[in-house]
Amino acid sequence: MVDIREIRDFSETVTDNIEKVIVGKRDVIELVMVALLCEGHLLFEDMPGTGKTMLARAVAVSLGLDFHRIQFTPDLLPNDVVGVSVFNQQTLEFEFRPGPAFSHVLLTDEINRATPRTQSALLEAMGEQQISVDGVSRTLPRPFLVMATQNPIEYEGTFPLPEAQLDRFFMRLSLGYASADDERTILHNLEREHPIESLEQVVDGRRLLQLQQAVWDIHVDDTVRDYLIGLVQATREHDELILGASTRGTIGLFKAVQAYAALQNRDYVIPDDVKRLAVCSLAHRLIVKPESALRGRTADSIVGNILERETVTLNQ
Repeated sequence: MVDIREIRDFSETVTDNIEKVIVGKRDVIELVMVALLCEGHLLFEDMPGTGKTMLARAVAVSLGLDFHRIQFTPDLLPNDVVGVSVFNQQTLEFEFRPGPAFSHVLLTDEINRATPRTQSALLEAMGEQQISVDGVSRTLPRPFLVMATQNPIEYEGTFPLPEAQLDRFFMRLSLGYASADDERTILHNLEREHPIESLEQVVDGRRLLQLQQAVWDIHVDDTVRDYLIGLVQATREHDELILGASTRGTIGLFKAVQAYAALQNRDYVIPDDVKRLAVCSLAHRLIVKPESALRGRTADSIVGNILERETVTLNQ
């Protein structure tokens, strides 16, 4: 039986270590830890140069896990991601050569620059934690985390992610620009070498597998459960949305609040946990009606409005 303090201590140790590289973004790092504890995958929609690659590298180093990065481009093929079978002339047999997807932490940079065929090569990996090539399914290493990035301001020559693939992402996050004080700290840390070069492993990443199971034991009262379901239902009935959150979104938010509660050293979930994670867990799964989008409405703002409107009903 895993003590709840073990989950918190594990997360804080990793978060403190990552902060040596990613300065002033502790709240985002904590959400990355939530995704790791829930075996979820992350979509970072952010400006270039905000530290997304460094964050992925820092996560892998801190946990002692394998890390691979793929730069997605229009000419990238599915086999460049998952691997390919090559004929060995000496043995007269085909041998499988794993692609970069066979790692613990996979950074797919600018995922929307690859064609839909290549994007879809990640669907099985993200959903089933396995990859099928030439009729053979191969299990991916665990833990397994996909961190995908896309640039929100440059869409020329890109292929927008289809709704089915967006729904596979556990959360959509953004690091954003650093504050002036944080940038002073960053420049000070760079005086001799980049801090990622001296970063060391601080925990056993394989311990995550036990902690992931323990997260399911976090108590969620029926009152909080009904509140969460009510939020999701409200997205499906909202008159400014074409598409509401899926059942996968409900499950994702449910797991996320359990993990987040554990990071707060609680073995139970409170409504504020749901409010904290609702936007990053649900908004990317929604489609706003064109006429509402023209008025400046976004999925994030609509979820925010739903949170203001929906109330917690106490069970008698």
